[in-house]
Amino acid sequence: MKYVIIGNSAAGIGAVEGIRQIDKQGEITVITGEPYHTYSRPLISYLLLGKVNEEGMKYRSGSFYKDNNCTLLAKTDVTEIDASKKTVSAGGKKIPFDKLLVASGSSPFVPPFEGLDTVKDKCTFMSMDDAKKLESMLNPDKRALIIGAGLIGLKCAEGIHKRVKHITVVDLAPRILSSILDDEGAKMVQAHLENKGVEFKLAASVKSFKDKTVSLENGETIGFDVLVLAVGVRPNTALLNGIAKIERGIVVNEKSETSVKDIYSAGDCTQTNDISSGQSKIMALLPNAYMQGECAGINMAGGEKTFDRAIPMNAIGFFGLHMITAGNYTGDVYTESGGGNYKRLFYSDNKLNGYILIGNVEKAGIYTSLIRERTPLDVLDFALVCEKPGLMAFTKEDRMIKLGGAA
Repeated sequence: MKYVIIGNSAAGIGAVEGIRQIDKQGEITVITGEPYHTYSRPLISYLLLGKVNEEGMKYRSGSFYKDNNCTLLAKTDVTEIDASKKTVSAGGKKIPFDKLLVASGSSPFVPPFEGLDTVKDKCTFMSMDDAKKLESMLNPDKRALIIGAGLIGLKCAEGIHKRVKHITVVDLAPRILSSILDDEGAKMVQAHLENKGVEFKLAASVKSFKDKTVSLENGETIGFDVLVLAVGVRPNTALLNGIAKIERGIVVNEKSETSVKDIYSAGDCTQTNDISSGQSKIMALLPNAYMQGECAGINMAGGEKTFDRAIPMNAIGFFGLHMITAGNYTGDVYTESGGGNYKRLFYSDNKLNGYILIGNVEKAGIYTSLIRERTPLDVLDFALVCEKPGLMAFTKEDRMIKLGGAA
């Protein structure tokens, strides 16, 4: 059996490990345009901080490809997939496959800002190459401008804040982390970042750039030396254009199958069902990518596996302040705030839909489990779960199952 995996990040690695659970002998070829061993993308800000080196960035051990008897084709771009002939064109060769996984990830979205081409020192912030390019631009006398107050932009701010004179973050939204936090949570995190010297210009739209100056639509101008574009990402779906069903992302089922036989897809390039809302959406999250990739690998190798517990979830920290968010924010609300902590739970129809935890995130796993399993809230002491999440809020039978004492 010949397996070809396009992509060398979490979903691709999950697929290799999924295949090897079932098939120890089949040929596995992993193709990536990057020159690196598989690495953890969320750690690139820590590379700039000096918390990790390149070795510490590795997502799997240095012997991973050898241990799993697979071939890595690095610095190799895939140009075409021929679904009928079952070949992938890459590096000037046609590589045959029996089963194919497209785990092509996502790419930074760079809006066509007027005058952007006049800015000399600029980059995005999604890859090891981005981090290295940005590092080469930094020095303590420079001012950094980050466009985008989402997860990528703020992790970049954390990574470079000791390496530059000043950081300004501009975002069109009226609050930071607008896709995962509500107003109160966002204000709490923003104040924490401002205490570290990060300046914010929110509800602010970029009008144009000229060399080392940005003009905003409100008439304000900001000077800078280094520009980081962290506006958002777009799924890399082009390889399956005209081949498989694509909406916002590549559409897959609970087995990670596309609409084309023997072609699978996983990770940030896909669109999957969010069980917390029932909506089909893109969920560009590392844990989902790995689980989806592993599911694909097992099914590619002839096993049986479903991944139907995907939810939007983010676990992240900025300057020592931790937060975890998950699910969707609809329904009735339970809120606790104070002492540097913030908790908000959203529930309806006897189910927990989502949560925001800032500060104390110790028991987030219990809330995540309730969302993923769609646990009826009336089978537990929900009032106790809201205040003090713990196994004692569950029935004796459920406690035994969660502790591994019952089937």
